[in-house]
Amino acid sequence: MNREELKRLWWSIPHNENKTPTYNIVVEMDKYPGRKGQGTVRIIADDKNGWSSSSHHCKNPMEFALNKMKDKCNDRLEYSERYDYSKYKLIIK
Repeated sequence: MNREELKRLWWSIPHNENKTPTYNIVVEMDKYPGRKGQGTVRIIADDKNGWSSSSHHCKNPMEFALNKMKDKCNDRLEYSERYDYSKYKLIIK
């Protein structure tokens, strides 16, 4: 089976339209001695349109995550719940 056949097979699989969407912002603090106070912020969205994830290394990850959650997507031309970070759940590891 080649790549094109796998791609067609993947897109032909029926996806659950009634999927419960999950939106998370995960903050994980670095444990290295030289990086105390720094960490990684992952923004994860999983809904009927698919799964997406982005990751950011920050010197102050809590401030970055809280500022993202204040962004209510008011300045965007098209509103999408996926980009309304105020509705995301904050998880701290």
